[in-house]
This record gives sequence, C-alpha cells and structure tokens, in this order.
Amino acid sequence: MSESVFAASTPRIWQVGALCRAVADTLDARFNPVAVRGEISGYNLAASGHAYFTLKDPNGRDGGQLRCAMFRRAASLLDFAPREGDQVEVRGRLSVYEARGDLQLIVESMARAGAGTLFEQFLRLKAKLEAEGLFDPGRKRALPRLPRGIGVVTSLGAAALRDVATALNRRAPHVPVCIAPAAVQGGAAPGELVAALQRLYALAARGEIDVILLVRGGGSIEDLWAFNDEQLVRTMARSPVPVISGVGHETDFTLADFVADLRAPTPTAAAELAAEPQANWLGALALLQKQLRDAVQDRLDVASQRLDLALGRLGRPSARLARQRLRVNGLGLSLQHAAARLLLLLRQTLQRRADAWPQMVRRDMQLRRQRLEHAALRLQLLDPSLVLQRGYAWLTDADGRAVTRAAQTHAGQSLHATLADGVVPVLVRADTDGTLGSRQEQER
Repeated sequence: MSESVFAASTPRIWQVGALCRAVADTLDARFNPVAVRGEISGYNLAASGHAYFTLKDPNGRDGGQLRCAMFRRAASLLDFAPREGDQVEVRGRLSVYEARGDLQLIVESMARAGAGTLFEQFLRLKAKLEAEGLFDPGRKRALPRLPRGIGVVTSLGAAALRDVATALNRRAPHVPVCIAPAAVQGGAAPGELVAALQRLYALAARGEIDVILLVRGGGSIEDLWAFNDEQLVRTMARSPVPVISGVGHETDFTLADFVADLRAPTPTAAAELAAEPQANWLGALALLQKQLRDAVQDRLDVASQRLDLALGRLGRPSARLARQRLRVNGLGLSLQHAAARLLLLLRQTLQRRADAWPQMVRRDMQLRRQRLEHAALRLQLLDPSLVLQRGYAWLTDADGRAVTRAAQTHAGQSLHATLADGVVPVLVRADTDGTLGSRQEQER
C-alpha cells in the first residue's frame, strides 16, 4: 500500500482541548441561541450567586438530561424562586465545559413553562396602571394604630383565612373582624373580589372598619391571576381605608400588591401588620398608669414640703424679722463701703488729671505753634511778589481785571504792568504787520 493511501485513511489526531473548542464552535454555529423546556432537578444557588441545575424531560420517557449554569447577573433578574420539579422554559447558549468535556447550557433567562403569555400581559397591564399613577408611593396611606374594625377579603375555605383569624385572635381579640367571602381563583374570582371589597367600603364609610386585608395562599401565576385583574386594581385604588395585600408567598407578586397601601409577604404577616398585640397596649397603659401615679405622688410630696416650710415661717415671725434686719444692716454697710471706694477713685482720677494738665497744655500749644509756622511758610510761598522778582509782570486793565490772554486786548487799550518794584502803564498798539505791540510810558 502506498504512503498516500495510508495517509488518506488515517483520521486526524486532535488535542483534547482543541477538540472541545471545535465542538463548542460547531454547537454555537449550528444551534445557538437555543430555547429549552424541561423540569428542574438539583437546583443549587452557590454563594457566588451563580445557579447550577439539570433540566430533564418531565415524563422521563426519553431520559434526556442537560446540565445548566446560570450566572449571577441572569439569576438576579429572576422574578421567582426556582424549585425542584418546576416546569420552566430557558433561553441560552450551548457550550462545552472544557474542564470535564461536558455539554452544558449557559442560561440567560428563565420563565415558568406556560407562563410566558400571562407574564407579558402582567407587564403590559402593570406599565399601563403605573403610568396612570395607581402605584405612586405618594398615594400610600399609613395604617391606623388602633383600628376600630378589620375587614378581610378571602375564600371561606382557604387556609389563609384560618391563618389570619388565628393571628388576629392572638394579637387583638378585642378588635371586631368582618369577613367578606369571595373566590380567590378561577374565572369568577375577580368579580367576587370586587364585590367583596365594595361591601367592606360601605362598612368603612360608616366607621365600622379602618383597614382591609386582601389575602390568599401561594400558587402559580395562573392560580394568582385573579389578583392581576384591572377592575380589581382600580377598585382597590378607590378604597376609603388602607388596604394590606397578603397574596401568595414572599416571592409572589401581583398587581394587587403594587396598588395596596402595604404589601405583606404572607397572610399571617398581613394580620400582624394590621393589629398590634393587645399585650403591648396593655403594657403601655400599665406604664402610663405607673408614670401618672408617680407624677401625682411627686407633686403631693413637693406641695407637702412647701406647706411645711410656710408653716415654719408663719410660726416664727420674729426670726424672719431679725433676718431681714441683718440683711438691711449688711446692705447699708455695703453701700457705705461702695460710696467710700467710689469717692476715693474719683479723687485719684481728678488728681491724675490735674497733674497731667500743664503738660497737656504745653504740648497742645507747641503743636498749634508748629501748625501756625507751617501755614505762614506755605502762605509766603504763595506770595505773587516772589514770582514778579523772577522777571514776570502782572497785567491788569483799567478796571483792575487780570489780562492773561492776547485775545483780551485791542489796539489803543491802556494796561498796567505790575513789576517787582512798581507799576508801569502800557499802551497796546497795532504793528504794521497787523500784530499788536505796546508802548510803555514809564512813570518813576
């Protein structure tokens, strides 16, 4: 056999990791993304937040199983708590876990099987009612601390009614409870729930109840669908008293929970929120009674002490008069000493000022003489005769007004020029070139 034939019949030799990656690439190109329906088995939520479980066929005839991993980000977006045996629909990507060479599904989203359409309806109606403001936290009301009565809407055969009745009887047996029965599951449930609430609204208008509990036990989304009814939600929004919703388990949410004034995780918790324990109020009353008794006793003790003191003063007027006389004498002595000290201080102050007066007068006179000399020097510097001694003249017209510009003169005008040693008369004349000149007639 030739070497070429031998080479053609020999399969390719793979490295294990390379083969796993090649299979993963093939799965990704051929199948992904993929949606799978099955039953949860071995669900485990790790401390890291990642979830690991197996999906298997619900009937078990084919025996197929698929390992799944759901990372923390996707697991945190779940709106329910997956449990063993739950029928779910998951979406994700097939891959190969190279550490073991196992086929696994990386789950990106999960929903209860058959609940996808209902959940979409739930989200659409929730968005609509939320846009109208029915879920606005600002419209939530506080619960009454001492309700005159409590209304309960639930089924007469429901375990939730027994739980609520037991809790209310244990915590507040003195508060009357009015039960408005209604179906909590099925097609007729929404209408019966609305009618039951309206009956309780009439009692609230008469002041017989101050809070309403809307409760039922847990179930699937189909079982709780009556509490997502639009008419029921709008009826709850019109309630004249606060409404507590205790529908399903802690992980279940309905539109009734969003519109209610307060959501309780369970029906029992709803009853506990509606009524504080009677023992707490009795204990508070006992404490107030003790505080009131102690306060009255304290006031009586203080009044008795004041009365004893008044009786003591009234029984010994001479002693009080003697104390007042001593006080007056003491005040008189204090006044004498204070007047003597004040007089001494005034005398000392006057003597100090008398001693300092001559020096102050001399210093003031010296300052005034210096200011006068400075002023005389400045005045001398302003003497115009000093300017005339430097060769300048002061021209005035016949009226004694100063002439400072040529425009103020005209031909034939008589002026006076004041020099350093006398006054010289000046006659303004016109030169042959049209300019003005002057002819002096000196008078010695």
